[in-house]
Amino acid sequence: MVVNFHELDNSVNLRFSVIVARDDNGFVFVKHQDRDTWEIPGGHIEAGETSIEAAKRELVEETGASSFSMSEVCNYSITVGHSISYGRLFFSEISDYSGSLDFEIEEVKSFAKIPDNLTYPKIQPLIFEEVLSRVLGRLSS
Repeated sequence: MVVNFHELDNSVNLRFSVIVARDDNGFVFVKHQDRDTWEIPGGHIEAGETSIEAAKRELVEETGASSFSMSEVCNYSITVGHSISYGRLFFSEISDYSGSLDFEIEEVKSFAKIPDNLTYPKIQPLIFEEVLSRVLGRLSS
């Protein structure tokens, strides 16, 4: 498996939107009811939906966020064998939670840094670091 990062490009077939989010207490991760591991919020882009619409929907469904900013960061690709899939990465700052959680999400928690117990340990740390590198770079320039 190979994970690569790319500049924003709408010519590729994006399948996923993934959101590195933070609130006043840290970086926001979610725990699916069927797993005992933490995940970065995100999911599939539905038919007729743009990547940013999917990102906003997933953030609301998975975290209960009701007030937040959302910015596009970059595209990413995951190659397994001869198969490649693309997604878009976003950064969000959540200022309020008042929504209910998607039925699949058991818990939402903020961490000072990325947790050790991840659902996708070969992918999520790379995504987390790439988003932070690009966002912090933009904020400091």
